[in-house]
Amino acid sequence: MNQTVLRKGTAMALHHVSHGEGTPVLALHGWTPDHRLMTGCLEPIFADRSGYRRLYPDLPGMGKSSGDGIDSSDGIMAALREFIDTEIGAEPFVLIGESYGGYLARGLVAERPDQILGLGLICPIGVALEHAERTVPEHVVLESDPAVLATLTPEQLADFTEISVLQTADVLRQYQEDVEPGLDAADLRAMARIRRNWALTIAPESGPVYTRPSLILCGRQDSVTGYADQYSLLAHYPRASYAVLDRAGHNLQIEQPALLGLFVNDWLERIAREATSG
Repeated sequence: MNQTVLRKGTAMALHHVSHGEGTPVLALHGWTPDHRLMTGCLEPIFADRSGYRRLYPDLPGMGKSSGDGIDSSDGIMAALREFIDTEIGAEPFVLIGESYGGYLARGLVAERPDQILGLGLICPIGVALEHAERTVPEHVVLESDPAVLATLTPEQLADFTEISVLQTADVLRQYQEDVEPGLDAADLRAMARIRRNWALTIAPESGPVYTRPSLILCGRQDSVTGYADQYSLLAHYPRASYAVLDRAGHNLQIEQPALLGLFVNDWLERIAREATSG
């Protein structure tokens, strides 16, 4: 593992971690957590796949990346462009984003369709950016272990149960490793400033249809981004596999890790096959 801070002191610097060598894979976490959300769910998958250099940045205002001087999603995109130019350059790369990171990933596809070998989306924001405009189900709990919940402080309990569909020991352990540290590290003041200008000026899907292998994974019980709005994205991504997983909310990556692995591996195989045939 290589851990790096880019040009310390600049507004665009993004802290990141990297693993492996080979084709770059850029993984973007969602709103508030940090890179650990993505390393936690993706590194077990890449443990059995060689030939990929996985790059996991903290988005501005989250994790160890400063949000100073950034007041919009456009500013976050500018930081990502600089990060890509510095760490990847003109090399083709694989792109995957979760939730808000999926919104940013779709924006990058609109800007760099020829450079991106494949697009993966986990519980992405769909066609409606604002939560009040989304089609989402009510939050439900399908499995809960009272003994597990009894170990949490009131604040931890509220954070964990707010969107968790499976409230079990295994899910809690992964949540505490992958999600909770990022929530604690977030610069809420910077995020509030950015949140006031959340829409990208260059909207996702504003470019030509993206015809490379794609993946859209949604949770059937996801009360944050839902699963219905993402279906409307399929016309723009004609090579996308679209799946809605039962027993999965907005923490799909830790509630259904085995199915996540199956779908991500299939997507990576499709990308590799396309690169070989091309």
